[in-house]
Amino acid sequence: MRILLTNDDGINAPGLYVLEKIAAQFSDDIWICAPHEEQSGAGHSLSLNRPVRLRQHAEKRFSVTGTPTDAVTMGLRKVLPAPPDLILSGVNRGANLGDDITYSGTVSAAIEGALAGVRSIAFSQVYSKEDVGEDVSFDAAETWGAKVLRPLLDMPFTERTLINVNFPPRPAAEVAGVRVARQGFHDYARGSLIESRDPRGFPYFWFGLHGIEHTPGHETDLEAIADGFVSVTPLHLDLTHDASLAALRACYAR
Repeated sequence: MRILLTNDDGINAPGLYVLEKIAAQFSDDIWICAPHEEQSGAGHSLSLNRPVRLRQHAEKRFSVTGTPTDAVTMGLRKVLPAPPDLILSGVNRGANLGDDITYSGTVSAAIEGALAGVRSIAFSQVYSKEDVGEDVSFDAAETWGAKVLRPLLDMPFTERTLINVNFPPRPAAEVAGVRVARQGFHDYARGSLIESRDPRGFPYFWFGLHGIEHTPGHETDLEAIADGFVSVTPLHLDLTHDASLAALRACYAR
């Protein structure tokens, strides 16, 4: 089985090495094509106004000067000798839960894989507010990653779907299990926005990662993580709101 690994934290991110360990339990044909530098929050963006450069670091290890979407595109079109059987994205340093997935480069890399018709899964390690800098532990992801992945390899994926996996911020031995959950939603009304001034006195703004109120519903990914479970959420790429189609057609039929 040929596996393509990517992420949005960059080619040297610790989570990517964790993902390599997970993938190595299933295959020895592992290829990597990831952004050269961190691209967190890049979403499903594609580089159109600047060239993308491909760099080779080892026989099957490459990076691109672009986004996670660029990395998957280059991996599929330029790096791999044949299409992969599986694309794994992550392990992201931080949560990709609820509607935050719309910003996520990690999930977007898996979206690009799904669009290409390849079975694609995104992995993220949630961390607590007490974890800062390089102190984030990937213990839950490293221990539970293969346990979560193994059943997904035998399950048929519907066309244009992907799987979003999040590991809870606790030691592996304290993880409660795996819970399949729907996507939750956040309350952004009081989201964190930090305002300050640079050394020259000019104002700047920084979007905070914490301080957002959560409104988890029953059986959402937010609730699963809060309860100490690994959350597994199926996502699909059809954004059409079917319930609104009839009302919109009626508006234009007058």
